[in-house]
Amino acid sequence: MAELATIARPYAEALFKACRTDLAVTAAWLDELAAIAANDQLLEFAHGPKVTAQQTFDVVAGVAKTALPEKAKNFLRVLIDNNRLNALPEIAVQFRALKNAQTGSSDAVVYSAFALDGAALDELAKTLEQRFKRKLNVQVEIEPALIGGVRVVVGDEVLDTSVKARLEQMKVALIA
Repeated sequence: MAELATIARPYAEALFKACRTDLAVTAAWLDELAAIAANDQLLEFAHGPKVTAQQTFDVVAGVAKTALPEKAKNFLRVLIDNNRLNALPEIAVQFRALKNAQTGSSDAVVYSAFALDGAALDELAKTLEQRFKRKLNVQVEIEPALIGGVRVVVGDEVLDTSVKARLEQMKVALIA
């Protein structure tokens, strides 16, 4: 959706410039607000004809798990006042891209059949950083359908060492 990306870009850039000194903290609260704003019921409520901007702000701020800093509250008010709450998830994506570009890192999602303990995750992160030749911000998601192993997604690159992928490769080889 190019239109949403176009709407989100100036907000993400302005937030990035305003919060250059504490990018990690900003990314944390922005991700939380983006997850809240992705809720269809919330957006339906916010666009209700009898709902005020203050009511929408109170609902979003009330749902947040952590206390929002003043910058977050001000940013949220600007988005609500300009009827841009639906752009918040895309703003978070673009903000993270700007943050990663500055720090020279990339986001990596590791899909694993089982939960990874701290030591295993650290070792996997080091190996992946050597493989992809850059610093990675690793996030783990459990996907039991993989049976075993991991599937790693870094940007548009995929490294699939799961048992499921190996079984699919064997199936293709046997059929061919």
